[in-house]
Amino acid sequence: MKYFSNLILGLFCAGLLAQTPEAQQPLSLSLEEAIEMGLENNYTSLRSEKDVEIALKRKWEIISQGLPQISGNVDYQNFLKQPVTIIPGELGGGEPGTFVPVRFGTKQNLAGTATWNQLIFDGSYIVGVQSARTLLQISRNAKMKTDLEVRKAVINAYGNVLMAEESVEILKKNLQTVDKNLNDTEKIYENGMAEEEDVEQLKITRLGLENNLSRSKRMRDISYQMLNMVLGIPVEQPIQLTEDLDALAMQFFDLELLQQTIPVEENIDVRIAENSAEAAAIFVRLEKAKALPILTGFLNYGASAYSDDFTFFNDDQKYYGQSILGVNLNIPIFSSGMRSSRTRQMELEHEQALLDLDETRNQIKLEIESAKTNYRFSLENYQTRQESLRLAERIENKNQIKFFEGLASSFELSEAQRQLYIAQQDLLEAMLEVINAKVELENLLDTTSYSGK
Repeated sequence: MKYFSNLILGLFCAGLLAQTPEAQQPLSLSLEEAIEMGLENNYTSLRSEKDVEIALKRKWEIISQGLPQISGNVDYQNFLKQPVTIIPGELGGGEPGTFVPVRFGTKQNLAGTATWNQLIFDGSYIVGVQSARTLLQISRNAKMKTDLEVRKAVINAYGNVLMAEESVEILKKNLQTVDKNLNDTEKIYENGMAEEEDVEQLKITRLGLENNLSRSKRMRDISYQMLNMVLGIPVEQPIQLTEDLDALAMQFFDLELLQQTIPVEENIDVRIAENSAEAAAIFVRLEKAKALPILTGFLNYGASAYSDDFTFFNDDQKYYGQSILGVNLNIPIFSSGMRSSRTRQMELEHEQALLDLDETRNQIKLEIESAKTNYRFSLENYQTRQESLRLAERIENKNQIKFFEGLASSFELSEAQRQLYIAQQDLLEAMLEVINAKVELENLLDTTSYSGK
């Protein structure tokens, strides 16, 4: 009986585990798939998409202010105690000098009114519609800027994970090599053909590698979590990358990119600066438009009913209609210099925006040239690090042979190994530098326009 109870419990637990496949199966991602996921799920990207939607609604809100506005009103009154009005007594046949209290009207009243309001002319409204279009364009360009930054962040995070994985694998191989050397050296020492210092030197090297391996594993875990954050998925979701760092670096090896040029006005930062300057110019026009008259029109129609009892829904209830057509002209005359002061403030802000635009153009030109220089250096550095690693491997291999033949000291072998480990790490960093430098240059040269809503 106990056996069957344990079996049922085991099947129940297995069923619970089977209900959470996402926690067990890693998500396999290539770089392009990671970029696509980041653009769809990244928190910053989603917020910028909402900003575009808000700008669309704000645009329609501003446009609607100049379209017909219809409102309705229903007013019901029930005088629990009707007000009394005093009139001269002689009006009711009484003595002169006396007063008679009277009540006018019925105890209950019902009135319904519908009003059509129409803006006929308002300079501020015209400028407001223009500002709505500019606001929408600003939010769209901001979305493009965000997407470029998200793409850059995904590529950087993806590359960091690959680098962390490569670092762990290289350290494991180095540790295996040092363990073998240490075992061989201990046997030679036991036979009296090596110094104790040789064994101790290799132990120091092994301790350093073990410490670096432990640190690299922790950094790898953090790199995965940071990638998950950029992708907009839970940090505990396991993922598996399908790219190889060396192959990815070769994909980003593009000399033709160094020859590419664009009109600086098509850079996204310049476009955003142009939007800001345009918005500042619109604010100047808005302040000037506030000095113009505002003309509005309205059409009103209503009906009222009166009764001492609540008979307003009876067929014989009498309703009295009324209607009004009118216009209103509001003319600003004198503001004690307030409007001119505000207009001058907006003009100064517009001048600042134009200065920012000019500075942005020059800054982007400088950044493009700097990014090209950095990318060119990263390509050259990558090739240099490859050659340095080949030389370091040959030197370390020769020193191993010399050490076991008694022609080199343990210090010389340790120095050759240290040089090899540095060359390995330098090559990994050079690969990542190529990837990051190219992304930086691509972002500056990107001329993509918003293609969403």
